[in-house]
Amino acid sequence: MKFINKLSLLLLVLTFSCKENIQEKTANSISDSNQHPKLILTKNGVEKIRASLGSVPIFDKTLAKVKEEIDAEIALGIDTPIPKDYSGGYTHVRHKRNMVVLQKAGVLYQILDDEKYAKYVKDMLMQYEAMYKTLPIHPKTRSYARGKLFWQCLNDSNWLVYVSQAYDCIYNYLSEEERTKLETNLFKPFADYISIGNPQFYQRVHNHSTWGNAAVGMIGLVMDDQELIDRALYGIKDLKLNSEEKDDDGGFLNKDGKAGFLANIEEPFSPDGYYNEGPYYQRYAMYPFLIFAEGLHNVKPALKIFEYKEGVLLKSINALLNLSDANGDFFPLNDGQKGMSYYTSALVTAVDISYHFGDKNPGLLSIAKDQDRVLLDDSGLAVALGIKEGKAKAFEKKSINLSDGPDGTQGGVGILRNEDIELVFKYAAQGSSHGHYDKLSYSLYEKGEEVIQDYGLARFVNIEQKGGGNYLKENKTWAKQTIAHNTVTQNETSHFNAKYEIGSQHHSVLHYFSSESKNIKVVSAKETNAYPGTTMLRTMAIIKDEDFEKPYVLDIMKIVSNKANQYDFPYYFLGQVLNTNFEYKIPTTLKPLGSKNGYQHLYLEGTAKVLEENSKLSWLNKGKFYTLTSVTNKADELLFTRIGANDPEFNLRREAALMVRRKNTKNTIFVSSIETHGSYSPVSESATNSKSNIKELKVVLDTDAYTAVSVRNLKGVTKLFITANTNASKETKHKIKINNKNYEWSGSYYFK
Repeated sequence: MKFINKLSLLLLVLTFSCKENIQEKTANSISDSNQHPKLILTKNGVEKIRASLGSVPIFDKTLAKVKEEIDAEIALGIDTPIPKDYSGGYTHVRHKRNMVVLQKAGVLYQILDDEKYAKYVKDMLMQYEAMYKTLPIHPKTRSYARGKLFWQCLNDSNWLVYVSQAYDCIYNYLSEEERTKLETNLFKPFADYISIGNPQFYQRVHNHSTWGNAAVGMIGLVMDDQELIDRALYGIKDLKLNSEEKDDDGGFLNKDGKAGFLANIEEPFSPDGYYNEGPYYQRYAMYPFLIFAEGLHNVKPALKIFEYKEGVLLKSINALLNLSDANGDFFPLNDGQKGMSYYTSALVTAVDISYHFGDKNPGLLSIAKDQDRVLLDDSGLAVALGIKEGKAKAFEKKSINLSDGPDGTQGGVGILRNEDIELVFKYAAQGSSHGHYDKLSYSLYEKGEEVIQDYGLARFVNIEQKGGGNYLKENKTWAKQTIAHNTVTQNETSHFNAKYEIGSQHHSVLHYFSSESKNIKVVSAKETNAYPGTTMLRTMAIIKDEDFEKPYVLDIMKIVSNKANQYDFPYYFLGQVLNTNFEYKIPTTLKPLGSKNGYQHLYLEGTAKVLEENSKLSWLNKGKFYTLTSVTNKADELLFTRIGANDPEFNLRREAALMVRRKNTKNTIFVSSIETHGSYSPVSESATNSKSNIKELKVVLDTDAYTAVSVRNLKGVTKLFITANTNASKETKHKIKINNKNYEWSGSYYFK
């Protein structure tokens, strides 16, 4: 207790004595350079962990599994092959595996005090030291920044982030001569190569450079090298790069000259904690963000890293968890691989660190219980103790609006949740080089199952047979194009002409977000730059109505343009078509729908003319029934399409869509509803509530100021939804007349 009080006093003195200049603050340290571990594990933490062993079930279980895993690796022997492969190849996988094994073995040495783990780490590091002194640049030439151990500097940075932790754990086990050898021939040259040697990789705001910053900074913390620490926090001093140069994904390398770990916190995160590249890349970047932050907190407390930008690093974990569906899978916004979830190891790190250094949110403990493992460090012990003491409560996901941009002024993502229905509405900024051209797009889920899907990325991550595990050309020709998403494509041309230089300058604007009502959740946003001269205003609602079995979606897309255009509006549904209320023709030969902008990848499988004012499509997917009802006119065309044209290597999934095509039209409105209803059991072979409950969907008013849509069900009951297209603040009072009936309300919308 005396030690803790003295430590607190010392921290207080440091806090008040350090200068306002944040760079000067980082030079202050409570750590003796010879006191290790100090990064993720701490000396006090190790003592507490050892004292708790055998009494904290989830920690003990994790420790046993890691011990079994590393003992098996030790029995296999050490292999540090000469690098030659892309992602998924043997040498790539082996070195990637080695970095994880080294980190875990170092932790085991600290917790179990068993010298065999320290010796194993030392022996492998010495093999890397012997190799790295003469190791050339990686032979694969695809990357804009080639590594040495791996084909890109990004993976080299991954390696150093993990290995710096292992080095910290065995630092005092090594002799001074051994440390000098490793630092002189391996760690310092390694850090210099991924930073000074590859400034186009390191000196930018991007998830790549975040890994690079963390790698340089963490090894700097272990080595007590202030030059490396400053380089990590602030970037390479006095360096200027070509602001027009781009990376492999078409993103600018250093457009604004901002660089360093702190800039990578300031720029990509909004005040709400949304990361502009989307949840898939936020998940990937959270490990270096948080693991380096934890090291900075322990070694450089005067920096107050967890308070930086109003605590956005810890705040971002709540945002990220809310960007997952009912199963914990992250929504595939931008370049996102489906199936990535909060069960990944990066989120174990995020949850544990967020709990330990944050406000001890008991909802995080429930996530940790589901993950069924914890970090073997101070934060993991805190979580394990919280679970043991019965503090866990369910993590509640609610409807939430997450702003985008460093100041929260560059659009955002709205998530509507109503019972088991989740709607993800994207009105964000471009999302850096991993962004897609899909303004005002959405995807829809029921209990974690996709109903209307976003395609995600075109890539087989770490599968060597598919382009070396890297992004495929179809990611640009299909996945990023507007027609691949559930939004409007004008004149068969993607938003911003699919040009990053244009798209990165613009963002959509929130019109309103409303989630206070238990029964109705609404989000509305406007886009004015995707097509010059065209404004799109989309309003989406999830409505719980007592006459419907489940909440349904109402979708209103209002388009105003200065000229006549062709508009294509697809619905990417998953499942088996049951029936339609229109007759369609199936071609005898499949042909692409177009020749470019993603249309070259769509087969035309069926065509139909509109017969009624409402066009209906019903389908069955995973035991549930769904119905799309669209307000159409007789000039519209209905097209069944399927992904897969001009794809000789079968890189794309063969999935279907129904597309509404409206030609030679200036101003228009697309209105539709999606119902989820009933179920089918293949065991009992019984279907319940398999048909739509909507008799008629009708636009009863559409002006500059208001749009009103009536929904009449099979019982003949009609409800009216009115959205304010202009003055939509909560305080605004509205009064309009529709069909000789007056309607009055305050707020953004009316429903009754």
